[in-house]
Amino acid sequence: MTLTKADLVQQIYQNHESFTKAQAAEAVESFLRLSKNALVGGSDLLLSGFGKFNVRDKKPRRGRNPQTGDDLTLDARRVVTFKPSGTLRDKVNKG
Repeated sequence: MTLTKADLVQQIYQNHESFTKAQAAEAVESFLRLSKNALVGGSDLLLSGFGKFNVRDKKPRRGRNPQTGDDLTLDARRVVTFKPSGTLRDKVNKG
């Protein structure tokens, strides 16, 4: 099962009587926009009790085309990694 953005909006709408569905959608969009902007800007995103998103720089590296077997160089790039908090990790492992 996958939790979608629409599911988040619905949960916020149901759990906060003062929110309209449009306000719940805007709250989710605002959070995601702030999160994306932080990561694009190179900042880490720490959500206490959930985990930390990091932006890492990867160096160029050697690769291989699996169809032809030719060697090639993969470009340098930035990647987002996630490290769950101890609290989340414990809850996931306990089921």
